[in-house]
Amino acid sequence: MEGDIFSGIGNGSQLGVDGKVLQTFQKSFVQVQNILDQNRLLITEINQNQESKLPVNLTRNVGLIRELNNNVKRVVDLYGDLSNSFSKSMDASSEAESGGITRSDGKKRVRSS
Repeated sequence: MEGDIFSGIGNGSQLGVDGKVLQTFQKSFVQVQNILDQNRLLITEINQNQESKLPVNLTRNVGLIRELNNNVKRVVDLYGDLSNSFSKSMDASSEAESGGITRSDGKKRVRSS
């Protein structure tokens, strides 16, 4: 999954987000893909160890499965962070376009023209 996954959307203005936000998303997606690639290798090794039925390999699977579970948790966290970042960037973009001002109590105040 090398390359620019956002190359089809120009500078991001079509989505209402800036280049820095897109770079952050791309970095997170690359991290997720790397973890998923690692998980694929772990699953292959776990399956081979299971098929071998050798006690040493079955014992090794305990650690491999823990690593796999931790990787899944990392992916979930990364997607959660991405979701929050995307929501915040969309809120900021919408705020900038509408000319509204968010007050300290979180309620939106719209400027009158």
